[in-house]
Amino acid sequence: MSGRGKKVAPKQKSQMSRSARAGITFPVGRIHRLLRKGHYAERVGTGSAVYLSAVLEYLCAEILELAGNACRDNKKQRIAPRHILLAVKNDEELNKLLAGVTISDGGVIPNIQASLLPKKTKAPKDDSIAKDVESQEF
Repeated sequence: MSGRGKKVAPKQKSQMSRSARAGITFPVGRIHRLLRKGHYAERVGTGSAVYLSAVLEYLCAEILELAGNACRDNKKQRIAPRHILLAVKNDEELNKLLAGVTISDGGVIPNIQASLLPKKTKAPKDDSIAKDVESQEF
């Protein structure tokens, strides 16, 4: 009997990702790695990746919600690039943010200038024709 007794294994901490800790679905670790490898700055803080992930997730959710509404308006089940373009161009703030962006297969916003539309003319009302026709009483 050596008297050492049983060795108690230290309790392992349950591994929790930074995305789960922040309560977002976008990958915080991956964005942090891309910020470091992209040489955007000499030093990158830990909170910057969390903040950028949250902003990207919000923008994604906003665009997808509007694109889903455009998809439902066109009686479709799937979101196509056309629906994303319609969502972005019809929203004032997203249109300003993505002003220089071309969405492939998105098409264009339907628009006809007012000067190209046919001019509306008022047809003269001919009440004289109606007066000439009398009832056929004998």
